[in-house]
Amino acid sequence: MPGMDGYEVCRRLKESPETKRIPVIFVTALTDETDEAKGIEIGAIDYVTKPVNATIVIARTRNHLELKRYRDYLTEIAFVDGLTEIANTRRFDENIEMEWQRARRSGDWLSVVLLDIDHFKQFNDTYGHQAGDDCLKKVAKALKKALNRPADVIARYGGEEFVGILPQTDAAGAEALGNTLRQTVAALNIPHKASSAADHVTISVGTASVEVPKDGDYSALIEAADKNLYKAKESGRNCVVAG
Repeated sequence: MPGMDGYEVCRRLKESPETKRIPVIFVTALTDETDEAKGIEIGAIDYVTKPVNATIVIARTRNHLELKRYRDYLTEIAFVDGLTEIANTRRFDENIEMEWQRARRSGDWLSVVLLDIDHFKQFNDTYGHQAGDDCLKKVAKALKKALNRPADVIARYGGEEFVGILPQTDAAGAEALGNTLRQTVAALNIPHKASSAADHVTISVGTASVEVPKDGDYSALIEAADKNLYKAKESGRNCVVAG
């Protein structure tokens, strides 16, 4: 291969969060065991030397694709919150890393939205934990439905807290979506007589946005959203604080 050999192609595929799970099979005239070892070490799933037997190559490819589908299924289960059936923190961690790297290359905006169900402990104390679980499920389903773009992700962040990733979204867009999420949850009209914010279940929302720089990481972005969520709670809850 002129300019870039197969090893380098494989290495780059495995370095990128967007392509690292693509199975790579080497078909090569190189027959030395050290060449095969090198291909496997950098992430290839198989190594076929020429001359090739087409039947064997097809069978191997079919087997690897079947294994890939099975691994993808197990991965998907591992990335789903068991109660709410939306993405969990593992999925959030993977997606924020991928979107940060993508925005770093393009110089795009990236936003994070953190939200918390207001006075959820009091909800559980008043209505019981089964009702609390049902509330979490309804809120999670509504939040997920409110996201219109395929790249947007909402995940359960722990307890009654949720987090969203909004690629190519500036501060104004994040604030607008934060208000949409707040209104969506309010529209569920789930009774909450123990809340000081309203007589129904509400959420407080904090957002943070940045034009992703060429250096640094996303930890400051999450921290900024968390601070704005705290400000929303301090401001009486059932509101959005953007930044």
